[in-house]
Amino acid sequence: MKVYNTSIKDLYIIEPQIFRDSRGYFFESYNQAKFTEAGLNYNFIQDNQSCSKYGTVRGLHFQKGEFAQAKLVRVLEGKVLDVAVDIRPDSPTFGKFESVELSAENNLQFLIPRGFAHGFSVLSPTAVFCYKCDNVYNKASEGGIRFDDPDIGIDWKINPQDAILSDKDKANPFLKEIKCF
Repeated sequence: MKVYNTSIKDLYIIEPQIFRDSRGYFFESYNQAKFTEAGLNYNFIQDNQSCSKYGTVRGLHFQKGEFAQAKLVRVLEGKVLDVAVDIRPDSPTFGKFESVELSAENNLQFLIPRGFAHGFSVLSPTAVFCYKCDNVYNKASEGGIRFDDPDIGIDWKINPQDAILSDKDKANPFLKEIKCF
């Protein structure tokens, strides 16, 4: 497993070691001992999975307070642009984002710590997205930021007018409108 730093502190791209042969391939998608050895001390307690069609944007989502979540995300089928926005109030990179293309071909993973808003756009006909969380979901603690917030300036690699959003995501506020994280 290789761990790559990003431009934002505590946000990492993980590349698993893949063993290929004539039958196909094998890799460990998660090994707690290897994560701990790399200094990545997380206790993931829940796995989630979604399937979405091209143009879907899920996000930007976060959990507040005691229900904040770290996530380890990856794609099982298809391709997405995965995005994490730093919403840690005292961070020098507050409001900055990092994005990475995750796909079934590259098998990369994105490790997103607590204190980040997260989202992705689907770049293939469909995508199956899987993620581990280190805390349970709590509806009362959920928050969101508009995917097209001009102060953040994310290029989702799809035409914004073609983006498929949930009603909840359409109603998300801009980052500057959020008072409490």
